[in-house]
Amino acid sequence: MADASDALAPREEEHDPHFEPVIKLTEQVETKTHEEDEEVLFKMRAKLFRFATDSSEWKERGTGDVRLLAHKETKKVRLVMRRDKTLKVCANHAISSDMKLQPNIGSDRSWVWKVAADYSESPPSSETLAIRFANADNAAQFKEAFEDAQKTNVGIVASTDGPEETKPENPEEAAAEEASEEVPAAEVTEEKAEETTEETKEE
Repeated sequence: MADASDALAPREEEHDPHFEPVIKLTEQVETKTHEEDEEVLFKMRAKLFRFATDSSEWKERGTGDVRLLAHKETKKVRLVMRRDKTLKVCANHAISSDMKLQPNIGSDRSWVWKVAADYSESPPSSETLAIRFANADNAAQFKEAFEDAQKTNVGIVASTDGPEETKPENPEEAAAEEASEEVPAAEVTEEKAEETTEETKEE
């Protein structure tokens, strides 16, 4: 009987070819996210949706960490959210005083708001966004941080260029403006929420 060790011995016909790469990378390429000059004020895992006006339905934009970033010099705060794994930006906009977080129909863990210019895609577009968190407590923390960011940005604008915007004094004009800001009646359904609860739990 042949020695069992012979089975592990290299055979003459076996070989391990080695090929030198055609192009050698001698320098490491630095990737910039344009967030190097900002500090994180708030960070929490969530799922983001956008309202598609053509089909009148909510469409998922991605799941990941939603963050509020403050510029180290100007102190202005913006909202940035990137998808898990790919890190593709799915939300990127300044937080202005005219944004109103409204509770989603039938849910205490999600918010809906309108954005005049979201820069996650090119060119920037006006969007109605909805964000859903793992629980009501996380949603409340986001709302508090969001509104604090609004106050910060309003203070910065007021100290440089004056009031950010002039609200109409006429009651009828005010009512018309408020009506134009109403979010769509469509909702992020709870059935879809149950399917993705595990995905939106905070890591």
